[in-house]
Amino acid sequence: MGSFSIWHWLVVLAIIILVFGTKKLGNVGKDLGSAVRGFKDGMKGEDEPKKLAETDDKAGGRVIDVAERDKR
Repeated sequence: MGSFSIWHWLVVLAIIILVFGTKKLGNVGKDLGSAVRGFKDGMKGEDEPKKLAETDDKAGGRVIDVAERDKR
């Protein structure tokens, strides 16, 4: 009962794949990846959202104000 060999882990992995299926495991992997990406973005600090907003303005995006919309 000491340590498990590689064969034990392969059998466990095969059983998990059979029970949950590859599609559900793929979705779990995508969710985990997006959570890690969100965490990294959160750790970058306050400067990054400002840079993203500046990039959107340079791309030619247009913000319509409510008062401007009502004039139409």
